[in-house]
Amino acid sequence: MRSKNASNNTVDYNYRTMGYRIAVVGATGEVGRTFLKVLEERNFPIDDLELFASERSEGMVLDFKGEKIKVHALNKRPDFKGIDIALFSAGSSISKEYAPRFAKDGAVVIDNSSAWRLEPDVPLVVPEVNPEDVKEHRGIIANPNCSTIQMVVALKPIYDAVGIEAIVVSTYQSVSGAGAKAIRELEEQVRAWCKKEEIPPPKVLPKRIAFNVIPQIDVFTENGYTKEELKMLNETRKIMHDPNIKVSATTVRVPVFYGHSEAVSVKLKGELSSQEARMLLRKAQGVVLIDESSQGLYPLAVDVVGKDEVFVGRVREDLVFEPGLSMWIVADNIRKGAATNAVQIAELLTQYAMV
Repeated sequence: MRSKNASNNTVDYNYRTMGYRIAVVGATGEVGRTFLKVLEERNFPIDDLELFASERSEGMVLDFKGEKIKVHALNKRPDFKGIDIALFSAGSSISKEYAPRFAKDGAVVIDNSSAWRLEPDVPLVVPEVNPEDVKEHRGIIANPNCSTIQMVVALKPIYDAVGIEAIVVSTYQSVSGAGAKAIRELEEQVRAWCKKEEIPPPKVLPKRIAFNVIPQIDVFTENGYTKEELKMLNETRKIMHDPNIKVSATTVRVPVFYGHSEAVSVKLKGELSSQEARMLLRKAQGVVLIDESSQGLYPLAVDVVGKDEVFVGRVREDLVFEPGLSMWIVADNIRKGAATNAVQIAELLTQYAMV
């Protein structure tokens, strides 16, 4: 990123003489703004940064490394030539329309929507799990679902050690996973309850979320599972390169602002004690083990906000699956579940000299 020196009007480069030209699509949204935070915190080498959003956000100004950067309307840009990497978080319909246009003009698109995740020729990447897959991209790389990301990061070392035959997972997903409007909906409902006023009806989520849990994250399919639950099955198979692994998920929205939690049980292909699993998790990339149940120590959603790792606790031998393990997995869904994972993919592209 370049900045002018006020004393002599020269241009100073914050980290390297020639960085990358980065675009953020959906820059004013919850994940878009977090892209900027993560890029800055990780000191990603940027020579130029362009911000895009819808027409209603045109002209907004966002901060990045002390600079004010104006947001441009995506639909007014005739082409996207010269952009090296485009980070997308603008919804599936926008991704379907614009990701191929960015890729055609030479950018590598890292897309946070569900639009491309199950396309056979689009890599679905979690850097701690399948980093080499980025080498197979044809201009678009998909960022997995937030709940899938944290689960596979935690399970990868166990999968590599003894194999996993089946996974049963129940998620406890924060409202930020449904966007800024869902956050405001929870705020408004809680405020009304505290004032002993009538709680306003839901507009974003399918049911009232304040002081409630909703066992529905997405629409239901013919087999009774929601689309969100099937994402965890299909994305896990693709990321792990294992079409035979079984996943049964129940995804639940809870009245938490940030941070997804998961109760996960796995049927193993080989013997692995809980003590051995903890040893693997302590050494695993991107994992923090907090597991002292006797002292009441385990990861909580409120404690992982703003952090990029996946936190694991309550590791124990499962009482149904033999051999099997159960554990508790928590992560910040906006960071590791979205923005951080995408920036880590961008870092892989630079590491492999693919941009």
